[in-house]
Amino acid sequence: MKTKLSTISYRLLGALLLSTTCYQLSAINASAQLAPTWKPRQKRPLEKYDMAPMYIFRLETSPRMISQFGAFISYQANVDADGQNIIGDAANECSISVDPTNTSKMAIGWRQFNNVASNFRQGGWGYTTDGGVTWTFPGVLQDNVFRSDPVTNSDEAGTFFYLSLLETFCENMYQSTNGGQSWTELQPDGLAEGGDKQWFTIDKTGGPGHGFQYQSSDGINCSGNGVQFQRSTDGGVSWQAPIVIPNSPTDGTLDVDTNGNLFIGGEGFSPFYCVRSSNAQFGDQTPIFDQITEVDLGGELSGGGINPAGLDGMLFLAIDHSGGPTNNNIYMLASVVPPGRSTTDVMFARSTDDGATFSSPVKVNDDPVNPSKWHWFGTFSVAPNGRLDAVWYDTRNAANNTDSQLFYSFSTDAGVTWSPNVAVSNAFNPFEGYPNQSKIGDYITIVSDETGGNVAYSATFNFNPNRGQHEEDVYYVRVFPGGQLPTPTPSATASPTATPTSTPTPTVTPTVTPTPTATPTPTPTATVRPTPTPRSVPTPRGRPSPRPRP
Repeated sequence: MKTKLSTISYRLLGALLLSTTCYQLSAINASAQLAPTWKPRQKRPLEKYDMAPMYIFRLETSPRMISQFGAFISYQANVDADGQNIIGDAANECSISVDPTNTSKMAIGWRQFNNVASNFRQGGWGYTTDGGVTWTFPGVLQDNVFRSDPVTNSDEAGTFFYLSLLETFCENMYQSTNGGQSWTELQPDGLAEGGDKQWFTIDKTGGPGHGFQYQSSDGINCSGNGVQFQRSTDGGVSWQAPIVIPNSPTDGTLDVDTNGNLFIGGEGFSPFYCVRSSNAQFGDQTPIFDQITEVDLGGELSGGGINPAGLDGMLFLAIDHSGGPTNNNIYMLASVVPPGRSTTDVMFARSTDDGATFSSPVKVNDDPVNPSKWHWFGTFSVAPNGRLDAVWYDTRNAANNTDSQLFYSFSTDAGVTWSPNVAVSNAFNPFEGYPNQSKIGDYITIVSDETGGNVAYSATFNFNPNRGQHEEDVYYVRVFPGGQLPTPTPSATASPTATPTSTPTPTVTPTVTPTPTATPTPTPTATVRPTPTPRSVPTPRGRPSPRPRP
């Protein structure tokens, strides 16, 4: 149903569309030449509050996007209550959680921009109960509250958690016990401490630290500078005082092995580090870091270039919990700039001795080295059976070296070798749809199960006729071994041929998901953020040296 507007509303909207179109045209012209890259450590905050909420009249929707590429189907997640695409908003930087007790239930958190003329963002989310075919986007965690850097996770019982950064560089942890349909805020705004580019993990072992939550952030914190670690021993409700992490591993993630040992990975002042705490699992002890290992990934993290105001990738650390021969292997993967290059490759290293040493780096993308090609936003996960699944954005098939496709590879031998890379999405232009902030987020994510991986990523498949370009949206795709034949590897000397983009299939009859039930008011220790009632058209939504990037 379309909203009827008064004459003055149309005039306001016309002025808004004119101004945003002019802005975007300048952005498109600027994207003809890649922005210079920059080192993430030489930065100010990646996330910064600098624009107030903008209001917009929602005039139009379009069919939600279902984009098929071979055997792989990407389903749009940021849709309205009728399952339709919202024209004029933007969504990126997505983090997915899967219920291990029922893998048909998933939730994705993302940065929700209600209006691409503003970079004001909120904590958006969507959920599915049918394995990712249909999604419901009930609204945002808090209306008109700046939120960024969404990170989600689930415990072994299927309880979901959502960590979100506020404008103060403090955070909140949210919890959902119904598969992401509604969320309860576990503490008043900002009392989860934390900081910019935070990440967290959950102890799912049966040891003394079971249920503990651990988080790290990149040094721009609400409690002071320094790359810091924090622990919650009560399921994310309260957080202990931050502790500075040795060697400052930043822009990375963390995980817990089956013995309850905590490992944090990130880029330090000398490439990458893997830092261990053996006693964080003991609630009556102050965590100390008893092992610090330098890791060679064949390059360093970068920002800018193909993602002008953001990272070109983060460092992801994950641990094997299979119980088999590879149990407790520690793996690290990142999109890095090799020496002498300005573009990125996806590189991987592993430890088989509890993080004491790591292997030499292995290149996951299998195309010939080409200094014009990007392999960015690399991420991976470990399946319960020990298989490794990696995905990333890739420009190998683009004649312009910037149009990107999501690529996939897997390993069944602990990352010693990787399967032939396959494209799993249509090509998209990463420079279109900027929400007055020249990036498509800072990361994408994947969660694996026995037979495949569940991926949340952003792409620009939907066309916005009001702006004459495509827009950033969030998509879910399932990847799996054997999905299609490998993409032919282009010659090292010949110019690669651009992969034709097939016409995505729109949903003929969108499935309407019932209105989620709002979370009842909890005890005084937890503040409730009830799920907004879905509406037919919801309110949505160089060398930058250094460049802000929440």
